[in-house]
Amino acid sequence: MRLLITRPREDAEPLAALLGERGIETALEPLMSIIDADTPEPDLSGVQAVLITSSNSIRAFARRVADRDIAVCAVGDASGRAAGDLGFGDVSSASGDVEALAAMVKADRDPDKGALLHIAGTHVAGDLSGLLEAAGFEIRRAVLYEARAAGGLSTETQGALEAGTLDGVLLFSPRTAALFAELVTDAGLSEACLKMSAYCLSPAVAEKAQSVTWRDVVVAAESNQEALLRALGA
Repeated sequence: MRLLITRPREDAEPLAALLGERGIETALEPLMSIIDADTPEPDLSGVQAVLITSSNSIRAFARRVADRDIAVCAVGDASGRAAGDLGFGDVSSASGDVEALAAMVKADRDPDKGALLHIAGTHVAGDLSGLLEAAGFEIRRAVLYEARAAGGLSTETQGALEAGTLDGVLLFSPRTAALFAELVTDAGLSEACLKMSAYCLSPAVAEKAQSVTWRDVVVAAESNQEALLRALGA
């Protein structure tokens, strides 16, 4: 099996290594580049914890803030591990999606103990703030990075699509799924998808992916990387 990984390079390379250990060949086509935003430093006064919905969030936060003692509430295990690798000691993972993160925070945190700081990019998926504000929490948002979309597919990926040497594509976000469908169509290669499977992190990702026709669309049972790997049989 040979799969195309569309994640930003910081996430794609360790995923490729993990899949390689499981006997799966990969090619990298990062459809998003992570760029630090030119925004003010995050205000941590009165903040009891930061909320992260991706590994990019905690990396951007760590580049701006030296404090590693603040509590981190992560959407999933991969982002939680990224926080631990960066030196944050108080990390909890919801092992799921935005709704799971909101549920964990409501169960574990007290609205009277201080604000929650949501570290975000310029594009935000889901309504984390709304879910928690409805439960009485004060939510601040710090936009610290931009996920900048690629303008086209690489020559290598176009060649692989033309040659039919890819068995599937890994898609981790609705925005990336929509972008891949757009770029493969713009390149005149959408028919290549008829011979490939789209492996999608969630139903929302699958919905965007289906603007082109695939051999098969596989959706992870849970919105996390391990569930997606299980869907691969890896």
